[in-house]
Amino acid sequence: MRIGQGFDAHRFADLKAGRPLWLACLHWDGDGIAGDSDGDVAAHALIDALLAAAHLGDIGTLFGVGADSDGAGRHGAEMLQATVDHLKNHGMRPISASVVIIANRPKIGARRSEAETALSAAIGCEVSVTATTTDGMGFTGSGEGIAAIANALVEPLE
Repeated sequence: MRIGQGFDAHRFADLKAGRPLWLACLHWDGDGIAGDSDGDVAAHALIDALLAAAHLGDIGTLFGVGADSDGAGRHGAEMLQATVDHLKNHGMRPISASVVIIANRPKIGARRSEAETALSAAIGCEVSVTATTTDGMGFTGSGEGIAAIANALVEPLE
């Protein structure tokens, strides 16, 4: 078995942008995230963790970077499913994962179970979700954006 870690952070989009807020493969009330894809930091950190565990690079390696990349305009769940397919094509599968969301908003607690279910469905194994704030420190503490850290355990296919 192999373990990998991933991290992602995005700033909130300008209010005038009208972008929806996607986090942990769920739509939330509030300002959306700036980015070429849906900006789902939980999904993106999980993608990096899965790819790192399988020694297959990172999200930029798999999807590219920028407005013309394969990840542009895509939702986190779709990107996670493509990542799991990529792992399977390389003889690996996810076994377990966890994601920590670092933000003042949205409040995760009321939808934690729903977030765990959505992420678990996207990668085909249990994913636990926790959340924390930074007590007003840094860009997440000031409300400028959201960050996430993920860990994933993968194993070779039998």
